[in-house]
Amino acid sequence: MNAACPESGEPRLDIEPRARPSEVLARVVRLRCPHCGLGRLYEGLFRMRLACAECGFHFEREHGFFVGAIYLNYAVTVSIGLGGVLLLDTLRPMPLRQQLLVALPLMVLVPLCFFRYARSAWLGLNYVVSRPGREDFR
Repeated sequence: MNAACPESGEPRLDIEPRARPSEVLARVVRLRCPHCGLGRLYEGLFRMRLACAECGFHFEREHGFFVGAIYLNYAVTVSIGLGGVLLLDTLRPMPLRQQLLVALPLMVLVPLCFFRYARSAWLGLNYVVSRPGREDFR
């Protein structure tokens, strides 16, 4: 499914109805384009594509767009790291040194594992709250 008009090559925004937030959420989790749901967001482990290969939707909306994804990733990391340590301390009290031995690996691994999903979630959120125009496609 290609959303480009064959005559002009411009995106045909009128073909597809606006995706519901639940559909965009499913696309976020699958790391797919929020517009068409077909194109992959990533080429490699951490290398994000510039635009969707299927519909041409630009992923980086503007310079510095994904700074919000950094904040989202940070919030998840702190929640899991601090929440995990507090839960562990409640269930099984332990000295600070042992708590740090549990928390530090979490605080390193969580942002690495959640990086792709943070960017996908930020892009999906932007897609839901703002309507894409012709300038948002290549």
